[in-house]
Amino acid sequence: MNKLISTVVILLVILAVFWTCTFKVKEWETAIVLQFGDIKVDDNGKAKLYGRGLHFRWPIADKAIIMDKRIQTFDGESDRIATSEQKDLIVDSYIKWRIKDFGQFYRKTNANHRIAESRLDDTIENALRDEFGQRTRTQVVSGEREEVMGLMLSETQKIAPDLGIEVVDIRVKTINLPNEVSEAIYNRMRNERVKIANKHRAEGEKDKRIIFAETDFTVQQILAGADRKAREIRGDADAEAAKIYAETYNQNPEFYAFLRSLDAYRESFKDSDDVLVIKPESEFFKYFKDAEGVN
Repeated sequence: MNKLISTVVILLVILAVFWTCTFKVKEWETAIVLQFGDIKVDDNGKAKLYGRGLHFRWPIADKAIIMDKRIQTFDGESDRIATSEQKDLIVDSYIKWRIKDFGQFYRKTNANHRIAESRLDDTIENALRDEFGQRTRTQVVSGEREEVMGLMLSETQKIAPDLGIEVVDIRVKTINLPNEVSEAIYNRMRNERVKIANKHRAEGEKDKRIIFAETDFTVQQILAGADRKAREIRGDADAEAAKIYAETYNQNPEFYAFLRSLDAYRESFKDSDDVLVIKPESEFFKYFKDAEGVN
């Protein structure tokens, strides 16, 4: 039993020593070692780099500083920048960078990415203000955007060696108007659209009235033509009837008088409520008294 306990203790001690005497570097990392606070250097006097794998270090004396060697992306807050016209724009950009000199990066930033990105952000903001301040809004939005990004990259590359980094790329993602300016523009656009809509409505109402007027005129013309045609037909019929009456009168005047009396009776008594006040001996009723009308 005591032998088993001793074996376990020995194994734990070995593991503890192994843990304190080694450090592991992953494939996407690079490490430097501080010995009593100073960076270990190689034969060329530069920081000694440790790549992927398991590495030895002296306990207490050595401290491994592991850093990411991949390309980093810094997407900071948007900046409010004034153009040469003193018109503000909201500019959103990002920076891609990576550590190039790990020893220098540690000396300048203590291996803290935020410190490096803060320096880059300040440089970018100053470069943006300088470049945008020399250009109009139209130039920075469309015509000279690529040129501005190229100049920003040049400015950041000037400070990059001092930080031990390499700036890979800088891009302006978006250039927007401030909220108050955007709202004013949207309101103006909305008012213009309302004016155009009202103009179209007025023109539509005018066209509608013209169409209605033309339609009414056409209807009146059709009705007038139909009435004229009806009058012509009625006149022809009346003429034909008069002709027939005349021929009938010439052939038999008495029969013609009888027919005319029947027509008069029909017109006078076509409604049951009609009342006719006339003397019984009137000529109007002679065919009621005698079919030949002699009495």
